[in-house]
Amino acid sequence: MNFDITSLGNQEKYRLLNGGVTPRPVAWISTRSQDGVDNLAPYSFFTVASCTPPVLLYTQITPRTGLGKDTLENLRETGECVVNIVNTELLEIMNATSASLPRQQSEFDHAAVDYVSSHSVSPLSVAQSPVRYECKLRDSLSIGDTPGAGTVMLLDVISVYVRDDLYSEGIINQSNINSVGKMGGDGYHISADYIELERP
Repeated sequence: MNFDITSLGNQEKYRLLNGGVTPRPVAWISTRSQDGVDNLAPYSFFTVASCTPPVLLYTQITPRTGLGKDTLENLRETGECVVNIVNTELLEIMNATSASLPRQQSEFDHAAVDYVSSHSVSPLSVAQSPVRYECKLRDSLSIGDTPGAGTVMLLDVISVYVRDDLYSEGIINQSNINSVGKMGGDGYHISADYIELERP
């Protein structure tokens, strides 16, 4: 079956992209507003944009309501965030932080998320996250302002935390990190299988 994008509605296009580009890593992004309210929200349109310099990329999709999200506003106000990587142990509590809350209410409090102070930025870090990237906003690119449009955020990585038992001989132990992958809709990908294939 082939789909002509020009003939599809916004939700149909979203489902084709969201359901086919899978599994996607989850960036659980913590920010702090200018008023000192700590925000925490998951994003699955997320990847590495560059290694030298180290830059992460996530895209915030404008909701059907057309309203912006706290993460984007906080980043533009303060220029700082922490990208907390989600593993299977954090899946349910991460999901709880995706609730729509008033701007003055913290997801850390709402979902009882354990936190620690970050090393180099003011936003809090998720204590149990196995890998955390402390970042400063490098740039943003608005693809559009209608519902379903995206704003691409480029984040300069200035500090990285890796749980001690996951780091050995200069690499992160991929078989023990248990990262969660986002599928389409409400689905997540969890697998205990880890396979290595030598590149030809």
